[in-house]
Amino acid sequence: MRKDLTHLSDEALVALVARGDETALGELYDRVGRVAYGIAFRVLRDDRLAEDAVQEGFLAVWRSAATFRAERAKASTWIVTLVHRRAVDLVRREERRRTEPLDLEQRDAPDPVGSAEDEAWLGFERERVQRLLRMLPDAQREALELAYYGGYSQAELAERLGVPLGTIKSRMFAGLSRLRELLDDTETEGSWTPRLTS
Repeated sequence: MRKDLTHLSDEALVALVARGDETALGELYDRVGRVAYGIAFRVLRDDRLAEDAVQEGFLAVWRSAATFRAERAKASTWIVTLVHRRAVDLVRREERRRTEPLDLEQRDAPDPVGSAEDEAWLGFERERVQRLLRMLPDAQREALELAYYGGYSQAELAERLGVPLGTIKSRMFAGLSRLRELLDDTETEGSWTPRLTS
């Protein structure tokens, strides 16, 4: 059962997040998420990209809560700033993607060796991610699998699982964060990596 944190200040919630409290992250999302989304949408003018910016911003909150300093800014301002930065990064990424020239020769030339290698790599990565997903706590794994494999939105997941939207968000943030750590660990342990061609 979700503990009630509504009596705590935003700054106190950030302190709990710094100690790994997912419920505190969910409570912060419930308080600041809508405003953060509005700002991201104003920058990006795209629902999906704005959602991505909010998710990446709150993932940054999860990762860097210990660096927050209440004397420098209010917690809500800090969170919105992180989301705004992610939105600006996404705008730059989209602009770069649109302005990069297409190498038509490279695009049209068949590369059966490369595509076979790519397929093998994708199969390996898919298997590795599924294996690592099984290492996550059940609630985090369920949220990620239903979102990414089942195609459910976070709001649909909250309704389907009967939990607050903030809880779904915090489970996904924590799950993605842990999954990234596990992926990094398996890479440093000497997992097979593909031959890169330029």
